[in-house]
Amino acid sequence: MNLRFLKRLFGKKVDSISKLEEEISYRFKDRELIETALRHRSSLKDTGLVSNERLEFLGDAVLGMIVSNFLYKKNRNLYEGDLTRMKAALVNEVILSRAALSFNLGDYLYLSVEEDKSGGRTKLSITADAMEALIGAVFLDGDIKAAENLIKKYLLNDYLKTIDDEKLHNYKGELLEYLQARGKSMPYYKVVDEIGPDHDKIFKVSVIINNDTYGEGQGKSKKEAEQHAACHALKTINNKQ
Repeated sequence: MNLRFLKRLFGKKVDSISKLEEEISYRFKDRELIETALRHRSSLKDTGLVSNERLEFLGDAVLGMIVSNFLYKKNRNLYEGDLTRMKAALVNEVILSRAALSFNLGDYLYLSVEEDKSGGRTKLSITADAMEALIGAVFLDGDIKAAENLIKKYLLNDYLKTIDDEKLHNYKGELLEYLQARGKSMPYYKVVDEIGPDHDKIFKVSVIINNDTYGEGQGKSKKEAEQHAACHALKTINNKQ
């Protein structure tokens, strides 16, 4: 790849990738891999280049395997349901984006002018996808150990604290993933009560699976109440195992 062409096309400094390599403590043998990992699809119009989406797909699989193996070895007394919920708390868009932003990955991305101006360098979905693409690139360029080092540095360094952070949990996603993996019916969320005036309303929601109520939750929005209901449902399921 002609670096002068890339500099003209994307407005990047030639040494920016070297700086990123220093940040992540990994030096690429194949520069094309890291360049591809940094290319958001918005930047590709009329270039003939490919985006980071294929590397994102690979990185997602590598990430899932490494995190699963890590949790399996670190928590030998936990059952499958607990491990599944721990993994879901560690491998999600919020955590991936937070990891990417911790070393300013967004600053290195190739974005269109429009996407850049709209805040794309800190966007949740873009930075999370880029983190997965970077993992995929490191895996291909190095090996599974190199990818594992990257994941441990940015995602598993303080994994118990991350799991304990309630605000980062996507309980609805965890519940859905759990049910889909077992071929179960999808959950249905029903608002059963609304308490208080319109400007300070509390919603009470039930989550129903196979016509049975598995959990209830409340919050200042329907979404918040649904998250609490899903959390309750996961605890109910865990107690039945």
